[in-house]
Formats: sequence, C-alpha cells, structure tokens
Amino acid sequence: MEDPISCMIIAVLIRFKAASFALVDISHLMVSCILHIKRMALFACELLPQRSCDLGFGFTHTLQDFKRVPCCRPLQFPETTLANGRVFCSTIIKKRVRYRKQYPGESKGIVEEMRFVAMRLRTEETEDGPEGTWEPTIEGYLKYLVDNKLVFVTLDRIVDEASHVAYADFRNTGLERSIGLSKDLEWFRLQGYVIPEPSNPGTAYAKYLEEIAEKSAPAFLCHFYNIYFAHVAGSRVIGKQVSEKILDGKDLEFYKWQGDAAELLGNVREKLNNHAEYWSRYEKNKCLREAAKSFRYSSQILRLIVV
Repeated sequence: MEDPISCMIIAVLIRFKAASFALVDISHLMVSCILHIKRMALFACELLPQRSCDLGFGFTHTLQDFKRVPCCRPLQFPETTLANGRVFCSTIIKKRVRYRKQYPGESKGIVEEMRFVAMRLRTEETEDGPEGTWEPTIEGYLKYLVDNKLVFVTLDRIVDEASHVAYADFRNTGLERSIGLSKDLEWFRLQGYVIPEPSNPGTAYAKYLEEIAEKSAPAFLCHFYNIYFAHVAGSRVIGKQVSEKILDGKDLEFYKWQGDAAELLGNVREKLNNHAEYWSRYEKNKCLREAAKSFRYSSQILRLIVV
C-alpha cells in the first residue's frame, strides 16, 4: 500500500498540472485540492485509527469525528472540471453540535438548583448516622440566640450599606430578625440571665459574610437566602421544641413576623431567581458551592443549643 502522505503530494501536483492546461477557475481548484488532501488524510486515519490526524487549515480530527450519521448536515462544494474531462465534487459532513447538559433544577432558577444541593447535603448528613436525643440548656440557647443576632445584624448591615447594586433589592424584605432577637435577649436579661458575648461559630460566620460580600454577589446571596430559608423552614420548629422544654412554652420574637413568613420568603426567592438570570454559569456554580459552607456554619451555631 502506498504512503498516504506521498499520495497527497502527488495528487496536489497532478491537479495543478491539469489546471495549467485546462485553465480551470482557480477558486474551484483550491477547494478541490483542499478537499482531496483532507480525504487522503482520512485515509491515513483509517491506517492509524487510534491516532488523531492534523488535516491542515486549523482542523485536527480523528476518523470518528467524520462518521456519516443521519443527524449531520452535509456541506456540498462546487464541482471542478479537470483537464481530462472528469468532474470532481466532494461532500463534507458537518460535525453535530453537542449541547451542555443542564444542572438539576436549572430550568426553574438558581433557588431550585440550591434546593437540589441542599437535599444532597442533607442526605450525606443522614448517612453519617443519627445524632440521637438532645437536651437543650438555657446557657446553650442564649449562645445560640446571641450568635444568630450577630449573623442577622451582619446581613442587615451588608445589604443596607453595600454599594453593590444587586444588594439593594434585598433590603427591607420583612424577614429581618435583628430587632426581634434584641427584644428576646432583653427579656432574658430581665429574668436574671447573663447575656454572653458572641462565640466562635457566630463571629466566624459574620466575618466570612463580610469578606464574601465584597468579593462576589452570587456567593453572598446564596448565604443570604439560605440563612433566611433555614430559619423560616426549620428554626421555628426547633424554637418551639426548646420553648416547651426549658421556657414553659414562651413564644419568642425571633419566631414572629409581620405577615406570612412563607410569602415573604417567596418574594426573596423570586428576586434572587431574577438576578441569577444575568449570571454566567461560572457565577451560578460559585453560588452553589457556597451552599455547603452556609450549611456548615449554620449547623455549628445550631449545636450551641446543647452545649
């Protein structure tokens, strides 16, 4: 069998020689030569099917890339008449377009994507084994409230004072908890309890929120939404259980809203989805990566109840 490279060189020379006698249109000749070189290169690919072939002119493919499949659209090039009267015409098969696979929940918005991440994190936590029964203490619950107040005050300050235009839509959502927590801690003080200073879980989370808010709005808004979602969806249940065990059923202001909490959270969800429509996939992924960090920080604060 002849050397494929030699075949390509000979073919090009023959075509140029034929053109010198027949005065074939030069544009058709160039197309014909290019196609012939590529066809001979594909022949070389058949000889070495495991290696990729540089077809020249910016194309590097393997034989697999040029399989003639029904979904591909052929590109027909003009015919070229040679000196001997033969007509040459070639067809190139266009490589089919591959579309990116969507992330779970992507079609419904970034909040739905975060929900899938949260479900996975919750599943992983469950697989680690049950935590067993827990008994809250007044001292631990006070630490929990103090650290939560620091986190919510930090959220309020960031969205109120930050110059980032994305944060302006998340002011005065009705979900703010700072004032309610201040009232609850004052009630505990009047009952004779000593209000502790913020502990490490709360101070660490507040510091991280300030840092991430300066670097990335998508990352910060992930924490913003998850903190309020966790409080509306889960903290109320925990607060009720704690109150029945150690506070004689007292309803704290921390768990009261002016209006329907689920509706207020839905408004925040809609705003976040609208903002995320203008994010790149990279920014959305950055937001999703922060979900695990938010889950971890919040869990550390929650555990203070039983300390």
